[in-house]
Amino acid sequence: MKKDKFYLTTSIVYTNNPPHIGFAFELTQADVIARYYRLLKKDVYFLTGTDEHGLKIQKRAEEENKNYQDFTNEISKQVKELIKKLEISNNGFIRTTDRKKHIPLVRKIWQELEKKGLLYKKRYKGYYCPGCEAFLLEKDLVDKKCPIHKKECRLEEEENYFFRLSFFSKKILDLLNKDKIKIFPKERKKEIISLLKKGLKDISFSRSREKVKWGIEVPTDPSQTIYVWLDALLNYLSGLEYLTNREKFNFYWPPDIQCIGKDILKFHAIYWPAILLSLSLPLPKAFFVHGFLTINGEKISKSLGNVIDPLYLIEKYSSSALRYYFIREIPTFFDGDFSEEKLINRYNSELAYGLGNLISRSFTLLSGLKKEIVLKNQRTALLNFTKKQILKFHQLMKNYKLNEAYNALWEIVKENNRYLNTYKPWEKELKEKEKILIPQLTSLIYLMKWVFPLLPSKVNIFFNFLNLDILKEHEWFKKKIKIKKIEHLFPYIQQNIKK
Repeated sequence: MKKDKFYLTTSIVYTNNPPHIGFAFELTQADVIARYYRLLKKDVYFLTGTDEHGLKIQKRAEEENKNYQDFTNEISKQVKELIKKLEISNNGFIRTTDRKKHIPLVRKIWQELEKKGLLYKKRYKGYYCPGCEAFLLEKDLVDKKCPIHKKECRLEEEENYFFRLSFFSKKILDLLNKDKIKIFPKERKKEIISLLKKGLKDISFSRSREKVKWGIEVPTDPSQTIYVWLDALLNYLSGLEYLTNREKFNFYWPPDIQCIGKDILKFHAIYWPAILLSLSLPLPKAFFVHGFLTINGEKISKSLGNVIDPLYLIEKYSSSALRYYFIREIPTFFDGDFSEEKLINRYNSELAYGLGNLISRSFTLLSGLKKEIVLKNQRTALLNFTKKQILKFHQLMKNYKLNEAYNALWEIVKENNRYLNTYKPWEKELKEKEKILIPQLTSLIYLMKWVFPLLPSKVNIFFNFLNLDILKEHEWFKKKIKIKKIEHLFPYIQQNIKK
């Protein structure tokens, strides 16, 4: 019997520079969701990758006097290194320079759109933002600058192919109003509905080959390069091998959730459904839209020059510390300010002194019991509280409120500490001590199962130590568990940060 599927994607990182902390944040959020659904025994396919065409990459490669493909190969390799070191559990990795899965698909889809009369050629004059790699309307500019990249937009004129986006205004608006496509949080949905109510204009779907050499050529017109956003959005199809493995594609499609930043919501919630409607393909079920990581209130961005290297942070503090900070400190759907000082304080107070000390304390106390114990799934006040909080955790996770979900779980950590301080098992006789500590260990095991999506390597150590299978909950109460002291899972960080 096949498991229920769950198809999850991130945006694909643009390879004009090494991956920055904002992408690490998105990867971590997506990974927590993917691992959560695997614990629910879903057949999860988690896709990420690299966006490797376009003018910004072309210019960066030329600045460094490198071949375009060699340049993107280097950056793509760095993205894969980040994925590995951040403990990301993706199933697939797609590159938009992939000559087997991706480029033939983009060409085929272009031809399909052309056959359906959805593309036409015309001269166009408009304000072009190099950061967005898109033409913007004059009314959307702030002092002639892009509101996201804060750089002046150039007035450019050229002959391009246009996509009849205006055909889809009412259809997409209707789908959103009926919640056929969900957007988390609802505030973002309101923004898109507001745009749709004004009516959509047709958009440029190609650039002059003279200006954008590094990209996929329009199959029927070698003077034009396919628009980088059409190229990029189609990765969600090519990453599932739309052309080469239709059985796999048909099983996982459509996406259950697509994780993106708020700056690219318009491309995903408007352009992307329009493309899929053109192809008569089922639409994504939902978009998960996170805010920006900021430093001093400014978005962390390559174009703004305030990038932090996530590999440096992992090397310095560990992947667990960085993953924990992202989910516990940063509001899931809104902007959050990053600082190393906050990372250290959060890690030390809640992992080193909090969960880490609780685990060490529990096993030190348990080691005074018999050499082997059997867990009991008793209806004690502590276990009732634990299960109540886990139920709350599930409700929040189903709505992708990651920050709030783990807040609910951390109440179990606090309750375990209160429990030990109240009953003082160290003062009791052996039988009484056992009655106190076995329910407490059971609570801890239930807690750690759902901490796994957030801190996978640390939770694996915990379950391996107990010789328990995290997925076989029914066996936990049958096995004899050998008890001994465990090394501290979260060593305290001693670090002076220069302010």
